[in-house]
Amino acid sequence: MLFPTLSFGLFFLVVYAITWSLGRSNEWRKIALLLASWFFYGAWDARFVALLFVSAFVNWALAQAIVRSDDDRTGRALVTVGVVANLGVLGYFKYAGFFLEQLAALLTPLGFGRDLPLLQVVLPVGVSFFTFQAISYLVDVHRRRIPAANLLDLTLLMSFFPHLVAGPIVRGADLLPQFRRVPTIDRGTVAAALLLILWGLFKKAVIASQLAGALVDPAFFDPSSRSSFDLLIGAYGYAVQIYCDFSAYSDMAIGLAALLGYTFPRNFDQPYRASSLQDFWRRWHISLSSWLRDYLYIPLGGSRKGPVRTYLNLFLTMLLGGLWHGASWAFVIWGALHGGWLAIERFWARHRPTGLPKAPRWAGILLTFHVVVLGWIFFRAQGEGEAFAYLGQLFAGDWRNTLVTPLSLVLVAVGLAIHAAPAGILQQLAARVRHHAAPVIGLSLGVLILIVDAMRPEGVAPFIYYQF
Repeated sequence: MLFPTLSFGLFFLVVYAITWSLGRSNEWRKIALLLASWFFYGAWDARFVALLFVSAFVNWALAQAIVRSDDDRTGRALVTVGVVANLGVLGYFKYAGFFLEQLAALLTPLGFGRDLPLLQVVLPVGVSFFTFQAISYLVDVHRRRIPAANLLDLTLLMSFFPHLVAGPIVRGADLLPQFRRVPTIDRGTVAAALLLILWGLFKKAVIASQLAGALVDPAFFDPSSRSSFDLLIGAYGYAVQIYCDFSAYSDMAIGLAALLGYTFPRNFDQPYRASSLQDFWRRWHISLSSWLRDYLYIPLGGSRKGPVRTYLNLFLTMLLGGLWHGASWAFVIWGALHGGWLAIERFWARHRPTGLPKAPRWAGILLTFHVVVLGWIFFRAQGEGEAFAYLGQLFAGDWRNTLVTPLSLVLVAVGLAIHAAPAGILQQLAARVRHHAAPVIGLSLGVLILIVDAMRPEGVAPFIYYQF
């Protein structure tokens, strides 16, 4: 079940009506939301609803044991067990087949590869998100940042349908306190949420989906048959598509949660306006980058153990972040590129000659954007071989146009122009219309229905459903 479809719209209207009809009965409200979330997830594959519950139950039991532990050593051991268990689930479903393939490739020349089993594992949608969510919950309980949650609240945290499939990664510290109180809502909040959902649908349906079908997919499908010009615009097009696709999902998730009375953290902040790669990761998929910082980079030592260790920690964090996105060497290369460039930026900031003037901000934005676009080629390609083939043809010097249309150029320009708009413009607009919420709600619903009705499920699945 996808967000921008009529089936999801009907599903959400039913959930919205039921939850708000329960009034101040918070426990029954959470039970209704949990059952709705399991129904939503079961529409993908009902077998994995049990995985959601078992994962929540195991993490709940471990958190209870951590709270009752008498000494810090026992608590750390329990956290370690929980982290290993959660990573084990993620590793089996997401990486077991990949590692067996790599092992077979190493052993085949020795005559042993044919004896390895062929492992075909169905990937549960959103497994990367709810396992990371569980790990952060256990660590935060151990650090006494949050109290241990009851089983219902933790299960709902890990199953809550607005963020279940593709984030944002909502930590227990953000959402569990909201579950403990009866939510409220007003017309202004509804208007703001609908505007955010409408904005997400615009980015998804009008920009991302159109760019994917008309430009990006043909460019990456067979790069050897395209000109350098086609591939250059195709790379820019994918940079716009992935932003509009992914940020659209986050916008819709935040808006849907707001309609149910809950607040999600912001996940994107005009990332292509970043003047450095460090700045980019403060703006792109903020819930993931902050998770990697707090639960991987800082535990590795962060910047506390000298410059060389800092560079290594940056590189390892992004390398593992790349592998988190998918079981492919192309994702590893993508992570290595980002980690290496972050280390170079840190080295340059430390060793830049004193008398050398700083480059203007626009130059930093331009350089950062093209480093990011280079990385997106590996992210989008089906494998590292296809990515290098794309790069080879990109620099072949053939500047004929066989693919790019005026419409695709306009869509790329509009997608990039979104980043030139003043920050927080949607919030400002919502504040202006909160006293005229009724017509805004009516207009938004009308446009939503038109957009949803015009779309077809087979044409709206964003790339993120295939990775996470």
